[in-house]
Amino acid sequence: MKQETRNMKQETKNCQNCKKDFTIEPEDFNFYKKMQVPPPTFCPMCRAQRRTAFRNERKLFKVIDAFTSKEIFSTYPTESGRKIISRDTWLGDNWDAMEYEQDIDFSRPFLEQLHELEMKVPMYNFNVIGMIASPYSFNASRLKNCYLLCNSNESEDCMYGNAVDSCKDCVDNSHISHSERCYESFWLTKCYQCYFTQRCEDSRNLWLCRGCVGCNDCFGCANLVNASYRIFNKQYTKDEYEKELKKMQLHTVSGVIAARTKARAFWDTFPVKSIQGIKNYNSYGSYITNCRNVKDSYLVRESENMRYCQYMQVPRNKDNYDVTNWGEYIELCYETLECGNNAYNLKLSRNCWPTCRNLEYCVHLFSSADCFGCVGLKKKQYCILNKQYTKEEYEALVPKIKKYMEEIPYIDSRGIVYKYGEFFPLEWCPFGYNNTLASQHFPLSKGETLKNNFGWVEAPRGEYKITVQAADIPDAINNITEKITDEIIECANCKNPYRIMQNEYIFLKKENLPIPKICSECRHERRISDRLKIFLYNRSCMCAGTSDETGKYKNTVSHNHKEYPCGETFKTGYAPDRPEIVYCEKCYQQEVY
Repeated sequence: MKQETRNMKQETKNCQNCKKDFTIEPEDFNFYKKMQVPPPTFCPMCRAQRRTAFRNERKLFKVIDAFTSKEIFSTYPTESGRKIISRDTWLGDNWDAMEYEQDIDFSRPFLEQLHELEMKVPMYNFNVIGMIASPYSFNASRLKNCYLLCNSNESEDCMYGNAVDSCKDCVDNSHISHSERCYESFWLTKCYQCYFTQRCEDSRNLWLCRGCVGCNDCFGCANLVNASYRIFNKQYTKDEYEKELKKMQLHTVSGVIAARTKARAFWDTFPVKSIQGIKNYNSYGSYITNCRNVKDSYLVRESENMRYCQYMQVPRNKDNYDVTNWGEYIELCYETLECGNNAYNLKLSRNCWPTCRNLEYCVHLFSSADCFGCVGLKKKQYCILNKQYTKEEYEALVPKIKKYMEEIPYIDSRGIVYKYGEFFPLEWCPFGYNNTLASQHFPLSKGETLKNNFGWVEAPRGEYKITVQAADIPDAINNITEKITDEIIECANCKNPYRIMQNEYIFLKKENLPIPKICSECRHERRISDRLKIFLYNRSCMCAGTSDETGKYKNTVSHNHKEYPCGETFKTGYAPDRPEIVYCEKCYQQEVY
């Protein structure tokens, strides 16, 4: 399809989905021109919602294997209508997705034909690579001796977490990297023995700290650099620190609850930086670290020249727009989901890896190149709707298909038009909207979800006989024996049953931490409730000169703007109605470093 000639000036468009105006910048047009795709008709947030609706990161369902009729676990529920088989079978040589080939029908919308193909081709139950003794871990690669770890890579002896990368002996964490012996923490990098801690780097032996770098042996602290033996930022000697910590009874549930309440109240008396991340250049978003020219993005590490990207925590990615999840040396990708491992020039595709190149509108392709509208192929090239073509035939057909997608677009049940350049319709979400990443950032009630035809699937509860109530578990870890691993506990929050696994008990005993009284899923929800959402807001620095504008925090040094308000504007993940004191990068740096 010939790219439309544009003057590359800023343009305001109205989103097809939410009906709100959004802006396309000249740099965006340059990227679309390079990728040979038309400008989007959905705004950035609606594009993110549409992609994340195709990502089930944490829920497993029992389904019947389409080949063996045996019961297997799958991220796809039976309600998806997909043919689910085990991953080993899918990768084997006893079947070939080319058997489901279709001729192109130029009288019907192409996306409609692609969806029909997807419903026929078998799909593997969940995504794992190079796993060793790691049951119930999925959407993960190269884990060893891990349990119920999702969206994680290169970790060992870890349990109950998501986005745990290159870590060892960590339990109940989210979005941590290169860390060891950490518990109930979020967004850590190179940390050791950090508990209930958020957004810290190069630190060890922290309790309930936030925004600390290069620190050790601190409790309830915020915004410290290279500090030791601090409690609520106050300096203690080593002996004094250890005595005070012992008084807090942190080996008990009640002690941890009291400490958490005090620490979080203390945190909110200190400013936070507008962008949550460090060592960035010309970048903004939430949880951006070691990045260059990364904008309007979320949870991204070690990447460059990207915009509107999310959950790209496996490093070394560059020159991508609207890419969600995974990464690992991907380049020149647009509107993709779950694509990674040396992917190049992928567009409008999902779950294609490794070393896939030049794919458009493809789903679940493995080591393939130059394919358009294909599903479930392995090591194929020059295919359309799973049918083989010569190189010359393929190159002649693809522009023709793109043109006819403009002339005969797919129109969904809400009347939204899908021409060439649009990602898959959200109503094709196979998991039930309530089981996807989209529901975390764009929550909808069951009624709203069904009204929009997005699907809703309830995970069935297993039949377990409760043997002990959470309230009856002893408060202190030293009053609990290994017999706890034989019990079926009723969660104090959701009332679902859960167990304390033997390795979990060993970890908690070793770290002198109390047995949790809520299940792993409720612990996960509690952790991510602290996490900023995907949205960004235009705000001004709250530094008013000698203090923040609320008067709650007094500046420790004189800033460049002296006694006058800073006035710096920025995009931030902190909504205006949140309680945090939000400073710009310069004011924050002057206060902390």
